[in-house]
Amino acid sequence: MIQALRKLVTFDQFVAKYPDNTGKRHELHDGVIVEMPQPTGDHEEVVGFLAFEVTRECIRLNLPYFIPKTVLVKPPENESAYSPDVLILNRPNLVNEPLWKKESTVSQAESIPLVVEVVSSNWRDDYLKKAADYEGVGIPEYWIVDYAALGGRRFIGNPKQPTVSLFTLIEGEYQVSQFQGSDRIISPLFPELNLTAEQIFQAGKYSA
Repeated sequence: MIQALRKLVTFDQFVAKYPDNTGKRHELHDGVIVEMPQPTGDHEEVVGFLAFEVTRECIRLNLPYFIPKTVLVKPPENESAYSPDVLILNRPNLVNEPLWKKESTVSQAESIPLVVEVVSSNWRDDYLKKAADYEGVGIPEYWIVDYAALGGRRFIGNPKQPTVSLFTLIEGEYQVSQFQGSDRIISPLFPELNLTAEQIFQAGKYSA
């Protein structure tokens, strides 16, 4: 379970204290500091596999993108700050980010082509709160990778199946496409990406 550590703090107070030296990961949700659970090994394999595949595509296309290790995404309209599992940044726009140099924080859609959240026990945040806030920021593409089918049936169907939900910003609102099994991921950002949902769920352990 996610443990609430403190209530009603500002973003400035949050970045002044966290991350701390304990090695634990924290986010700010509407002024509440939450300690994120230690991820499972399977979770980290999926994250690592996705980061590798996306980085490889960025290099192939010679895009000015990179994946940082620890960066916060701050919606400008509330006291929240998220640390996505995979975050692609557009390097040329970082000069326009007022919090980048000092606090490695981004808040402009032009800086964030893609955010990926790999679902764990706090799946409601990924499907509800973060989806709404990332939409509000205007992030053009948001993936929810539910490799263990932890999300609610209203999100991934009944019976529940491992699902990649891909949100694309269209006229200011997210439209979602879902991929399961052998479905090839259709990404507007990476239209030539040759990757299936099952390959992601198996975290690179599939047979070529």
